[in-house]
Parts: sequence; structure tokens; C-alpha cells
Amino acid sequence: MTEKKPAMTTRRKFLAGAAVTGAATVAMPNVSRAETVTLKMQGAWGAQDMLNEMAQDFVKIVNELGEGRLKIDYLNAGAVVKPFSVMDGVHSGVLDGAHSVSAYWYGKHRAASLFGTGPCYGFTANQLLSWVYYGGGLELFNELIQDVLKLNVVGFLGFAMPAQPLGWFKREINGPEDLKGLKYRTVGLASNLFQAMGLSVAQLPGPEILPAMDRGVIEAFEFNNPSSDLRFGAQDVAKLYYLGSYHQAAEAFEILFNKTKFESLAKEQQAIIKHAVRAAAADNEWKAWHAYSEDLQKLINDHGVKVKRTPKSIFEAQLKAWDEVEAELVKDPQQGPFIKKVLDSQKAWAKRVGFYYLNNDADWRTAYEHHFGPLEKT
Repeated sequence: MTEKKPAMTTRRKFLAGAAVTGAATVAMPNVSRAETVTLKMQGAWGAQDMLNEMAQDFVKIVNELGEGRLKIDYLNAGAVVKPFSVMDGVHSGVLDGAHSVSAYWYGKHRAASLFGTGPCYGFTANQLLSWVYYGGGLELFNELIQDVLKLNVVGFLGFAMPAQPLGWFKREINGPEDLKGLKYRTVGLASNLFQAMGLSVAQLPGPEILPAMDRGVIEAFEFNNPSSDLRFGAQDVAKLYYLGSYHQAAEAFEILFNKTKFESLAKEQQAIIKHAVRAAAADNEWKAWHAYSEDLQKLINDHGVKVKRTPKSIFEAQLKAWDEVEAELVKDPQQGPFIKKVLDSQKAWAKRVGFYYLNNDADWRTAYEHHFGPLEKT
């Protein structure tokens, strides 16, 4: 009969072997196999814009995580191509990447605007990003870019932008009738929305807004947020600032890369970019709540801006106009089928997520007024 070795002896041998293996692993230098790569990225934002600062925050995250193996050289709007042309620049390879919003190239396909400036179904910007990453939105975004438009681009979406103000006006707006005939700046499908409401719309990138106001090309405008508006001097051309609107209730940054260039990167470099998009999205939003609220008070207290809540009648008119715009979009024989595919996906998401969110969310206004008194009536 063969005598069995004690279990303790076997365990000791195993642990001794593991210790040797572990020591050898620790001693091995952790050297990346990826080649050093520098990517040239251009933003769609003016140098002083808050959104440009957020683009630079994304670049900083990539560069810190890349540790010299991956670097992005960032250029301001217009350095290589015009703000509305960054998608073309990335497709052609003139740029390796771009930081923009999809509404800037919706002229290629109206569905582009659905990833930030589409109809409001009741979801927030954070819930839009939730749809993007867990409801199939990102796949639809890249299907539009690569399969429908045949562009050599891969795209990501980030930063849940707070609902954008109705904007800046030189006279009071008490209802939708006061908007009719107004020369107004916006972008994307928001232009279709306001046209349906009777406005005359001009689509302009941020840096061109104030010159257009000076020349009388536009009489009122929206851009994005109090910080961006303060920085480019909106308060110098108008003093009435209306907060709240359905025209861009849930928008996100798009971060684009030349597809050939992106796929040539090592897997670890691709992972850095993907995770940096999400990290920057969170940080951008946290920064936004701080900066936007602080700069709104500066507009009021330092620049004499009168802040007013957009009248409910305008919100209601916007919803009716969105219904009209949506009906027209899905009837288009070329673009309609894909637009309907995206809208159906968003509606299903909004219905399910909104049911939970709207039934469960706290009554924030009641809590605010409990501590600070009634919000100023405007």
C-alpha cells in the first residue's frame, strides 16, 4: 500500500511555487507594447468658450492616461477647418479627431440632430447618455455615420448638457405669438422647430453670433449655457435671458476619430480613449453645475441681466411644433426610415425610463423653497 503524502506538504509546495512565480511577475517591467501615437484633434469652439475648456479637459485625461504612449494635440475652432466642417475634416484625415456636437453636421442627415437636438420625450440629458450606452444609441450613432453616410469616422458621445436656455432677447417674450417673425439663431433640428413656430432662423457657429447680432442678421439667439454666453459677451448685446426650453433639452458632446486611424491604435490606446470619454462626461457635468450657476449670478448681479423663466405657453407650443417636425421627418423617402428607427428607440427608452424617473424622483422645488423661500416669480 502506497503511503499518501500529507496534505500540508502538497499545499506548501504549491504556495512555494506560487511565491516564486509571483516574484518573477513582479520583477518583470510593466512596459507597454503600444507605439507612441500623437493625434491631431480640433474643437468646434472658440478659444474662450466654456465648451472649449471642457474639450481640453477630455484631452488632458487622455494625455495623462496615455503616459506618453498616446497624446492628443488639441486645436481651437478654425485652426484647420471651420466649426461646421470638423466631420468632413475627420473623414478625410485632415484631422485625426474632433470635439463637437452632432447638430453641426445635421445637413448631411437630419438624424444626426437626434443625438442631442431632437424632440423632447421627457428624458433628461443623463438619460439620453444612458440610452446611448445601454439602450443601443451608440450603435445607431455609428450606423448613421458609417453605414448610412459611408464616412470613415467612429464616434462617441459624452457630457450630459443641462437643458439649454431659450436664449437672449432685446424685448420681452410673453408667449409664442411674440416669437413669430423673429430672426433667431439656433442649430440642428431646433431650426426646424422654430421655423415651424414662425421664426426666421439662421444657423451659425458660436464665434459668429455676436457679429451677426451687431449687423442685424439676427435679433435673438440661443447658444448653450450661462458660462459660454458670459464669456463671449452675450450680455453686451441683450439684457433679457430666458431660461428653459424644449429645443435642446438633452444634448451631448460628440467626440469623433478617423476610423482608419482609430483602428490602427493598439487596444490599450483605444481603451484609453473610450474610458476618457466617459470620465470627461462625468467631470464636464459636475463642472457645468458649478460654473453655470455661478456665472448666472454674475450675469444678474454684475451685468444687469434680467433672467426670466420661459412662459409655459411657449413650452406647449414647442411640443406641438415638435410633433409637426417629427411627422415631416419620418415621411422623407430617403432619410425617414432611419430617422424613425432612432425615434422609435428613443421613445421606447423614454417611456420605460420616464415611468420610473417621474414617479420616483423627489420634489426638488418643494425642498428648495422650504429652505430658501419661493423662487422669484418672473
